[in-house]
Amino acid sequence: MSILLSTLKIFGLNGSKDYANQIAKMIDPSGFSLSKHTETHHIDGESYIKSDENVRNCDVYVISSLFSDKDHQVNEKILNLLMFVGSLKDASARRVTVIVPYFAYARQDRKTKSREPIATKYMAQLFEASGVDRLITLDIHSLSAFQNSFRIPVDNLDCVKLFTNYIIKEKIQDDQPTLLEDSSNLVVLSPDNGGISRCGQFQDALEKKLKTEIPLAVFDKRRVEGQVKGSRIIGDVSGKRVILFDDMIATAGTAAKAIKAVEQAGGKLYAFCATHGLFVGNANEALKDVNKIIVTDSVSTWRLSEENKKKVTIIPTTELMSDVIVRTHFEGGSISKLLEV
Repeated sequence: MSILLSTLKIFGLNGSKDYANQIAKMIDPSGFSLSKHTETHHIDGESYIKSDENVRNCDVYVISSLFSDKDHQVNEKILNLLMFVGSLKDASARRVTVIVPYFAYARQDRKTKSREPIATKYMAQLFEASGVDRLITLDIHSLSAFQNSFRIPVDNLDCVKLFTNYIIKEKIQDDQPTLLEDSSNLVVLSPDNGGISRCGQFQDALEKKLKTEIPLAVFDKRRVEGQVKGSRIIGDVSGKRVILFDDMIATAGTAAKAIKAVEQAGGKLYAFCATHGLFVGNANEALKDVNKIIVTDSVSTWRLSEENKKKVTIIPTTELMSDVIVRTHFEGGSISKLLEV
């Protein structure tokens, strides 16, 4: 193992250093650490990024979650990531695997209007051109579009197991039992038709863990000129505790309308679960009546108000990512096994 560790390099780019550092420590707590690099700007504002370590014949993992934060815009993160990968390949790295917990532009995956860009396809072309050998992501928005855009190996890790294991054991509110104690009157709600498959996986996982049948409902919505229209729940939520499950929370506009529709249908929101918490636009206002929000650490919650931060539980994904690196670098087993509930 020590010989293989000597050829393993893990870099955490700006905005993802803490995340990457946790992963590195989990791989080998006895001494393995994050590799060093320089990431700054020239005086004219151009980005400058380079490895400060020898990567010749090394198996290199570059970690960068592609979202805008207080200090870095998403497009700058993308450019730095691509330039860094290119420099690693030029420095004779044996293999470069990029880990992107949140993959930007994944929602622009098809053309719905004349002359619209298919950004997911262009991102794939950029990643391949820079020399990325393998890409690992979390809960990509449209899995089929994502997989069909890339010619290099890609692994999309769903977080169903993480959410299931958390939510069945924890009290969502102090006056409520855990789902293991009481799984009656429970419904999983998809925020739209496109999320049915994802919610179906979550539904199956809950049923397997709780050993009971759990219905699936759908919020009937459509977008008109970018605005969410709809107020009908397909399925019975009357007198039910509802778990809204999605891949991301952006403006939370759909969620707010779905929750209102649930209440009008006689149900009550139990929790709102989503892998990526972007919380952009009017998300703080839209989430003011939500008691429990559960997201992963793929995106920092810096945009949330202090009041909404009190409602948020963050599920770590670093252990999952460290296991993936071990299995790919040491050729040690199936990644899909890690995701089985």
